[in-house]
Amino acid sequence: MCGIVGAVSTRNIVPILVQGLARLEYRGYDSCGVAVVANGLQRARSTSRVAELAEQVSASKLEGQTGIAHTRWATHGAPVVHNAHPHFSHGVGPDAATRAGRVALVHNGIIENHDELRAHLQARGYVFQSQTDTEVIAHLIDSLYEGDLFEAVKAALPQLHGAYAIAVFCKDEPQRLVGARAGSPLVLGIGQDGQEHFLASDAMALVGVTDQIVYLDEGDVVDLQLGKYWLFDKAGKAVASVQRPVKTVLAHSGAVELGPYRHYMQKEIFEQPRAIADTLEGVDGIVPELFEGTVSAARVFKDIDSILILACGTSYYSGCTAKYWLESMAKIPTQVEVASEYRYRDSVPNARTLVVTITQSGETADTLAALRHAQSLGMTHTLTICNVATSAMVRECELAYITRAGVEIGVASTKAFTAQLAGLFLLTLALAQAKGRLSEAQEARHLKAMRHLPTALQAVLALEPQVIAWAEDFAKMENALFLGRGLHYPIALEGALKLKEISYIHAEAYPAGELKHGPLALVTSAMPVVTVAPNDALLEKLKSNMHEVRARGGVLYVLADADTRIESSEGLHVIRMPEHYGELSPLLHVVPLQLLAYHTACARGTDVDKPRNLAKSVTVE
Repeated sequence: MCGIVGAVSTRNIVPILVQGLARLEYRGYDSCGVAVVANGLQRARSTSRVAELAEQVSASKLEGQTGIAHTRWATHGAPVVHNAHPHFSHGVGPDAATRAGRVALVHNGIIENHDELRAHLQARGYVFQSQTDTEVIAHLIDSLYEGDLFEAVKAALPQLHGAYAIAVFCKDEPQRLVGARAGSPLVLGIGQDGQEHFLASDAMALVGVTDQIVYLDEGDVVDLQLGKYWLFDKAGKAVASVQRPVKTVLAHSGAVELGPYRHYMQKEIFEQPRAIADTLEGVDGIVPELFEGTVSAARVFKDIDSILILACGTSYYSGCTAKYWLESMAKIPTQVEVASEYRYRDSVPNARTLVVTITQSGETADTLAALRHAQSLGMTHTLTICNVATSAMVRECELAYITRAGVEIGVASTKAFTAQLAGLFLLTLALAQAKGRLSEAQEARHLKAMRHLPTALQAVLALEPQVIAWAEDFAKMENALFLGRGLHYPIALEGALKLKEISYIHAEAYPAGELKHGPLALVTSAMPVVTVAPNDALLEKLKSNMHEVRARGGVLYVLADADTRIESSEGLHVIRMPEHYGELSPLLHVVPLQLLAYHTACARGTDVDKPRNLAKSVTVE
């Protein structure tokens, strides 16, 4: 959600800023802009795509050696040009509305006390030109500026309540850039020969510019000047280089190239065999050492007697799937909570609980806040399943399993979801082993099945032409129902989420046994019913639920294993999965649902990779 790029250099950095915004488009946005120091403060802003901003910048010949840029996802104020970042301060006095100020700023996050600060600044004569909480910060820093930008920012930060990552410069100090973060990610990039420096909300923005990255910790403030930078922690103390080391981050530009695919989502669906293979690379046996961190995983696994999973969105559904594995195989009571709800209710803490967070980015604000809440309640055993090794989540948890799905650009998560499931299955096996519930024969069987997953996924992807035929029917609909039972109920939930995210078709998912408790009233020929039907212990029950749908004139679309003896007929469309995959079946059955959502969205002409109102990385509540 939202993206920041900033730079201080001896060369024109506008092309770098615009390129950085293009790299961050995957995060989702509804406006964008760039500002530089050039005979005062100059900027260009747009409510279109970054490509249009690039044309505007070129036409206006905008150039500068210090600058900031931003992609915005609207929170305060509509997505219109005057609310787009960067924001400028505007001075004080009767002509303030027309007199350019000296401070330019971009901001990710939400300032909760912006109304109070706005009223205070208006009383001092500041005139606001937007409805954003961000413009408040620009005016506040301007009001505190006495010739030293770093000191003005440092004085302003304690007055900000909420979450922020900011990059700010002042026309009076044209070769200086100050950044700060609290609750939103921000990184420092070290450029050519250390003579230029960059700020970004994501290292991906700096691909091709620098691979030397410093990850800022919560509360850090950084002062960038030509050839040097200073870091200070939230207590205002200088931070030594060993505390925030420079890391080489190989974020390959190939990750943001489409190749032969129409959209990033399609590319990422087809990258799943490789993502799973990479995630399982080096797993030769089930040992606690698979989970690295600051404590002994073996000791933690033996000590815990329950599990609390915290996650949002797609990651929440991977947690719901893992609950079935953890309770049936490891025999450990498991609770799955929506992270945004967990910390706002009274709960019963247990010091012997393993708190497991699941997040693609490792920067999801609600999940981080939920983790900290659990820790504050005395639940200190923490583990994350995460796709970004350098993220805040990995730093704040005792243990981590890093999935290797690679950069995921499409807003609707696909390969990150299946990689999470693979990591959670390994966690299940490790906990079962620690509790004496995994024999050597079972371990060997499960590892063999996991190694075969990439091949099995390739076979499922070969079903794409059959899924496209389904999508042609779905594209004409406005509602859909997804059914699953047991281990596959969360997969039905994930399928419904994918369809609604990118095709804008209203979709719901239910345990199939709940049909007669309400949803059956909605079933008509205009309500397609997708059924996940593996050949497991609940198959015969599921068949009964399918008969209930057909008896009401409903049209079924069934993902069936080869030996389920479910045949296509009028009103009953069947795609046969290549093989039954037992406990790991969810990783295979979700793939046709991803393809169904993708091809339905394509048929309806929606923006597949950037669905309306959504962002890739949700870094505010």
